[in-house]
Amino acid sequence: MSYDKELAAAKKACSLAARLCQKVQKALLQSDVHAKSDKSPVTVADYGSQAVVSFVLQKELSSSPFSLVAEEDSGDLRKEDGQETLQRITKLVNETLANGGTASPLSDQDVLAAIDSGKSEGGSLGQHWVLDPIDGTKGFLRGDQYAIALGLLDEGKVVLGVLACPNLPLQSLACHDQHTIQGKAGCLFFAQVGTGTYMQSLDGSEPRKVHVSSTENPEEASFFESYEAAHSMHDLTSLIAKKLGVKAPPVRIDSQAKYGALSRGDGAIYMRFPHRGYCEKIWDHAAGSVVVTEAGGVVTDAAGKPLDFSRGRYLDLDTGIIVTNQKLMPTLLNAVQESLKEKASSL
Repeated sequence: MSYDKELAAAKKACSLAARLCQKVQKALLQSDVHAKSDKSPVTVADYGSQAVVSFVLQKELSSSPFSLVAEEDSGDLRKEDGQETLQRITKLVNETLANGGTASPLSDQDVLAAIDSGKSEGGSLGQHWVLDPIDGTKGFLRGDQYAIALGLLDEGKVVLGVLACPNLPLQSLACHDQHTIQGKAGCLFFAQVGTGTYMQSLDGSEPRKVHVSSTENPEEASFFESYEAAHSMHDLTSLIAKKLGVKAPPVRIDSQAKYGALSRGDGAIYMRFPHRGYCEKIWDHAAGSVVVTEAGGVVTDAAGKPLDFSRGRYLDLDTGIIVTNQKLMPTLLNAVQESLKEKASSL
């Protein structure tokens, strides 16, 4: 089955949402008065991104039943103290849509409705879009990496994914610290099941097919992990890296931009081990997982099982998520399981 129409709509939606986010981030970084505790810019971008994606998908695919599983709902914006923020979001959404050739101005109520269309629970029946409107909010606030991540589930399986990564360089990170990389940034990764993964610039260059690293030697396999220590147990990943004999230091990046970078071979391994009690949400991995698997990679939990996106808004998985190429996976899985046993016995 082809999802060409859905993929075209998803690419358009994510590209426009990325434009909105870039505008907010640029204003945020130029602002001298911005305090780190002020989360309003990321709030405006988050809601605005979700409204744009929801509106564009429904407009482009008007004949299909629409179901969206997304992170935000409009509860706070409907309160008295949310009115000013809502007006800012509506203005930004309308400017973004107008620049993208969609002229119908939305009212505050239209924007609230677009945001609230993301309340679906997903599941194993029918088609459901899965969206993280800004994945990597801390990266966004720092002026670093973030992603607009959109996937489509069909009968519980991810069949396409789009990652818009406005700050990811078009050239390979090549295992350097991303802060030292100069040059053009802004990548759009997209994949449809059975057709491979492609990358183009956000401003619309010719797409090129990408493939995960072909490294077979674990010692040469650089790895990605979450920038924030709160998001993943860095001590566990460093123990696993030591077992594998990995020489390069980890490359720490916010968001599903890691999946995009991995899909084009910038590194060979991505490991994520959240702290006990944390439940992974499907929007944090749906788009990224299909982008990597269609580029020839493998995405599993720590027990080696594929991720199951059919169970609603959360992933039911064992301990963590590991991503690499097919040749490295058996060695990596072995090192992960040994390290987990060692860590458990030392507690």
